[in-house]
Amino acid sequence: MEDAKDDLGSLVWGQAEQRAAQGDPSYVRELGSQLADRHAAAVEQVREYERQLAYVVRVLALTPGRASLVQLCRLLDEKRPSTSGSGLLPRFVASLLAEHQYVTDLAATVFDRREWGRLDELRACLFHELVLRGVDIDKFPPLRSWPLERPGWHALAWLPVHLSAFESDVDFPSRSIRGSARGGPANLPSEGRMDPPTPRTSERSALRDIATVDVYETIVAAVQAGEWGDYGAWVFMLDEAITPDQVPALLPTLPMDCVDGLGPTGRFEIAVRPADGIWSMLFATASMGGMYGSGVQGAFGRLWAWRSMAGLSGTRVGASVEEVEYQARQCTWFHFEADADWFHNDISADYGIATLSADRRRIAVLAATDTD
Repeated sequence: MEDAKDDLGSLVWGQAEQRAAQGDPSYVRELGSQLADRHAAAVEQVREYERQLAYVVRVLALTPGRASLVQLCRLLDEKRPSTSGSGLLPRFVASLLAEHQYVTDLAATVFDRREWGRLDELRACLFHELVLRGVDIDKFPPLRSWPLERPGWHALAWLPVHLSAFESDVDFPSRSIRGSARGGPANLPSEGRMDPPTPRTSERSALRDIATVDVYETIVAAVQAGEWGDYGAWVFMLDEAITPDQVPALLPTLPMDCVDGLGPTGRFEIAVRPADGIWSMLFATASMGGMYGSGVQGAFGRLWAWRSMAGLSGTRVGASVEEVEYQARQCTWFHFEADADWFHNDISADYGIATLSADRRRIAVLAATDTD
């Protein structure tokens, strides 16, 4: 099979079937072995090209100035590079651009649809990256006109074109050409604490989880997007209205995986939080991701944070972001941690969120963990 090194393909297509029929399966196996080796080498070469290309894109994106932007747009528009990794995804490139480039340069170059017709996905993400960073889009005509030109079917079209008060205090990663640093969801604050006294009751609540598949998927949207290790969501309808100060004692008794194994004296800490603080936690979860991922960046982080807020607050399906914000402000929000088996209690890698509806008859819970 020495000649197989020179023309392996002709041997595969010309002899594999014949040799098998002649009772020589070892020959066919050897063909497969050589193909597997060549495939592995080719895959690694492709990965190396992807790493190199992602680095080139990063250099152009992080070098301020219109000259770099023009060359980057030309590369992305003409070659339309795709990758299985995150380094070439439009949402990642958009995040780099928003962090390192001047808004005037971005508006004049990236948002020129006549010059770069294939960059709508990059523009869609970059627009919301800039909104989140407090850019007044009305001051830049290309940005002001983008909501009228963007594809109406795009998922990001649901988001508002101006910054909500909920979104005024968000964290972003810090990137350089060869490195990056990021934060994560906030730890349980000392203010607003409502820890229930111990020992707590060991009696389990008779309430049952009524979350439908759609409601569950909406609540966990941000955590799922951030690719955290494990998460869960539950919704309970109460027999009668309760006050917010009754929630801390009720939560540990509910039939939820995240509090299984929590004894009467096990640590259960909880604080009431403003709704915008919960939104920021969800945004960090989705946008920056877990320990082994890079998240979905700012634009889609914004989208999935609002989706999770909608599910937790019980906002109707199809509602606008403004409706979600209004509904969320009527709810009472809680942030909790526990020494239950489900959590690992690593810093910024475990949290629980609970919300009591405006009528005080519905409790929704989201729990997330991102440890091994």
